[in-house]
Amino acid sequence: MTQAERHRFILEELDKAGFVTVSDLAKAMDVTMVTVRKDLKVLEDKGLLYRSHGSATSVSPYVSDRSVQVKKLEQVEEKSKIAEKALAYIEDQEAIIIGSGTTVVALAQAIPRNKPLTVLTAAMNVTLALIDMQDVELVQLGGVVRKSSSSVVGHYAEEMLQSFACSKLFLSVDGISLEHGLTTSNMMEAHLNAQMIRSVQKTIILADSRKFGRKGFGKICELEDIDVIITDSGIPEIYHEKLEEKGIELVVV
Repeated sequence: MTQAERHRFILEELDKAGFVTVSDLAKAMDVTMVTVRKDLKVLEDKGLLYRSHGSATSVSPYVSDRSVQVKKLEQVEEKSKIAEKALAYIEDQEAIIIGSGTTVVALAQAIPRNKPLTVLTAAMNVTLALIDMQDVELVQLGGVVRKSSSSVVGHYAEEMLQSFACSKLFLSVDGISLEHGLTTSNMMEAHLNAQMIRSVQKTIILADSRKFGRKGFGKICELEDIDVIITDSGIPEIYHEKLEEKGIELVVV
């Protein structure tokens, strides 16, 4: 392949998957990884992709902290479908944790009104979604309020969390990356989310496909620390194989 042919191939693969790895490109084009890295640098300098360690994406992988009021207006249909699918993982009489984020708020809103549950949450908008349900016992964690996420963070919430044992955690994230695992834009929220994962038997991630290949400032955990990801059909193809290799159940709605 000439350099121009390689560049065209790389951009076509990015257009299809949204994410490519240096090793996969080297095999596909029968060139060295050094050659691929040079090609990626040229394409990045032209503003055609974003490089990361051993990979490249078609959009910037970095996410910033944005208000929940903005995020709740995005991917509304996808989040609704993800939430409906997640209902199948909730059993009567369970004690569960629901994290913060617009997708898990959609889950809280979708829970049947007569569903007998105990729900522990740090998110005040999740509490408000469940407040009128007589069969749901609510435990609201306390702490410092993050207005951008309508959720509490900090050591008060983390200490309170240690007093409970729940079966499942339903969590939204800002980024899902093969290299960096699960992340969110706030380090205090990331730390609380990590504590939640350690306190349950099963962790179920609810995230629309735009979260794949992205990363926030605060790392929550490695991909291997979670059990299920529920997402929409826009997920890059490469994640199907990679998540299966890690033993993660991927549910696409």
